[in-house]
Amino acid sequence: MLTHIDHVQLTMPAGDEHLEPARAFYVTLLGMAEIEKPEPLRERGGLWFRVGSPGADGAGFEVHLGIEGPRDTRRHPAFATRNLAPLLARCEAAGARVERDTPLGDRARFHVWDPFGNRLEIIQYEQ
Repeated sequence: MLTHIDHVQLTMPAGDEHLEPARAFYVTLLGMAEIEKPEPLRERGGLWFRVGSPGADGAGFEVHLGIEGPRDTRRHPAFATRNLAPLLARCEAAGARVERDTPLGDRARFHVWDPFGNRLEIIQYEQ
């Protein structure tokens, strides 16, 4: 069972010249707080922003700005769950396209594609 939207991944072009306009929009205009990306993802570039408190309770959400690749899109929503393993097993048993991914800090995760090619990230926060 999904509990809430954890984050939405959007994209921006590569290049440091895009960082300040992104901060002006998300921090200054929308009032979000910039947060540090997890170490394994920093080399990819981009920025992360948050509203509210983080975590499994669903009281906040994040916007992740990633660098768009030339052939694939990084855009996706991420849904949180309290029971990742059974949901992963159900998706695999149904024959859905599934990609297991390494945990990021306190988030276990996998990706699943819907019938139309949209990628969804499913995460579970450590309790």
